[in-house]
Amino acid sequence: MDALSDLLGGFADALTPVNLLFALLGVLLGTAVGVLPGIGPAMTVALLLPITYVLEPTSAFIMFAGIYYGGMYGGSTTSILLNTPGESSSIMTALEGNQMAKAGRGAAALATAAIGSFVAGTIATLLLALVAPTVVDLAIGITAADYFALAVLAFVAVSTVLGSSPLRGLASLGVGLYLGLVGTDVLSGQERFTLGIPQLSDGIDVVVVAVALFAVGEALYVASRLRRGPVQVMPASGPYMTREDLRRSWKPWLRGTALGFPFGALPAGGAEIPTFLSYAAERRLTKHPEQFGRGAIEGVAGPEAANNAAAAGVLVPLLTLGLPTSATAAILLAAFTGYGIQPGPTLLTTESTLVWTLIAALLIGNAMLLVLNLPLAGVWVQLLRIPRPYLYAGILLFASLGSYAVNADPLDLVILLLLGGLGFLMRRYGWPVAPAVIGLILGPIAETNLRRALAISGGDLGVLVETWFSRIVLALALLALAGPIVLRAVRGRRSTPEELQEGARLRHREDEREVRR
Repeated sequence: MDALSDLLGGFADALTPVNLLFALLGVLLGTAVGVLPGIGPAMTVALLLPITYVLEPTSAFIMFAGIYYGGMYGGSTTSILLNTPGESSSIMTALEGNQMAKAGRGAAALATAAIGSFVAGTIATLLLALVAPTVVDLAIGITAADYFALAVLAFVAVSTVLGSSPLRGLASLGVGLYLGLVGTDVLSGQERFTLGIPQLSDGIDVVVVAVALFAVGEALYVASRLRRGPVQVMPASGPYMTREDLRRSWKPWLRGTALGFPFGALPAGGAEIPTFLSYAAERRLTKHPEQFGRGAIEGVAGPEAANNAAAAGVLVPLLTLGLPTSATAAILLAAFTGYGIQPGPTLLTTESTLVWTLIAALLIGNAMLLVLNLPLAGVWVQLLRIPRPYLYAGILLFASLGSYAVNADPLDLVILLLLGGLGFLMRRYGWPVAPAVIGLILGPIAETNLRRALAISGGDLGVLVETWFSRIVLALALLALAGPIVLRAVRGRRSTPEELQEGARLRHREDEREVRR
């Protein structure tokens, strides 16, 4: 009952004319930027992050709530009409959604994505309101060693799940951990890796790094791979959802929500695994198996609901433990720290009004998205026709202006250029970017808790496995690290020589296509 009364108080704060205006602005900006090819929610939030620092925290986070959900919906539009997933969690939506668009049912695919996003987002946000206080009660007793174990789990899980190679994910994490060490050591007061540059004594601003790696790096990478000539966009035509479509979609919406929220709420969660599981479940449970691969509406409804439910679930470890488990959550954590707010077990006490207003704003923004996007799908499609040189030049311009506005220091533009080039190279060679940003943000927190635990124990490393909680979490981290390697080895042994030769031929064809592009 306390959570319900707190949520009603959050609605009272969010339902003011000014805050509703910011929610609407966030929804419109998030959807508009998220629709553009190659730009997912993480890049959307990173690109608009510097702009919101002129706002007071409550209004800024209400706007972020709209940007967060709006960017996710915009990504589904791109996946369905352009067959270009903005991020890995939208791959399953693109599989069936683009086939529906090719069959002249683009409007129905967009409608089931919008309604599924609304249903999943609403249920998952209400679960967030119910679960968060319970998690906080459990987290109050967590020690410094336990926090270090949780950080290790987040490091390993994000590094091994995202990207094609656990080794590349861990290497990307190492880059982020190094960037997090730049600055002044809190305990000793000594400067580290500042290269004699006074501005680096306070560390590298998280906003600059996030904008560089996501916005600049992604813009350079996508622009470098685009073909010349107009982009082939499938029309958002055809009838909206029929009664038969609704009958086939409502169960996948609920199943996707049930899969997505728990995975997102886990400290090792994320949206990729539940979307794959949802697609596999719908393919097994459907009464129309012949339509899968040719535009089955269940293959859009389930994964899209799982994606949005996981997005709300990700906020559970972020708000209650201060642990980001996705790229977008890492950018949101940067936004909190930019306002001097540290998410964790005390957040619901110290910033109760802000948290409950944010949760209420998520529900309001979700409803706004449904009302706006069902009739405006055709309008968002026109954004896909923006000439690519203008689009990516605009992204680089806004990224530069936003990064400079953070500290009004020209050095930030130099750092933006260097790290943007690094982000481009990371994508070029298959290094996931999210572990680098999470390493930058969580690295100092993990270091502080490690040193605090060792100081309390007099340097005894046994303190790291002293509690049952830290033992379980570190065991999960070890499983997350070793699991993909073992699975890959088992699959490699089971592969026949003919299958290996066929895989090599397919990779050779892909390489030839890249050369021709």
